[in-house]
Amino acid sequence: MPETRPIILYDGVCGLCNRFNQFVLERDFKDIFRFAPLQGSFANGVLTRHGADPRKLDTIYIVLDYNQPTERLLSKSQAILFTLQTLGGRWRVLSAFTVLPKPIRDVGYDLVAHNRYRIFGRYETCLVPQEKYRHKFVDVTCLP
Repeated sequence: MPETRPIILYDGVCGLCNRFNQFVLERDFKDIFRFAPLQGSFANGVLTRHGADPRKLDTIYIVLDYNQPTERLLSKSQAILFTLQTLGGRWRVLSAFTVLPKPIRDVGYDLVAHNRYRIFGRYETCLVPQEKYRHKFVDVTCLP
């Protein structure tokens, strides 16, 4: 099973989500993150355990401390800002947005999420990760 590294749960058919994953993969020099599509059985189990609706695909999640007593989920803007902060470097500066209350940040997140397919496209099926990144994906299945 996956390690206790942060796991990004993303919409596997979303063009924006897949671009975000590619952005993270190319900058994750310390091999910190793991990934799983929201449409997979792994995400379904984690989200159900936390009372989140696994059918709701418009939210990105970060699973912290997977399968530990301290396991928790970050969602929406909190998940994005955590990812950028963890990547470090110049991306860390964007964590300044944490001074805004989460509900306000999430309004902006929801606006983008609501229009993501129209603006960034939608795939027919979840994308399969490149071979060089396959070890970073705890689940590549995409349930209908």
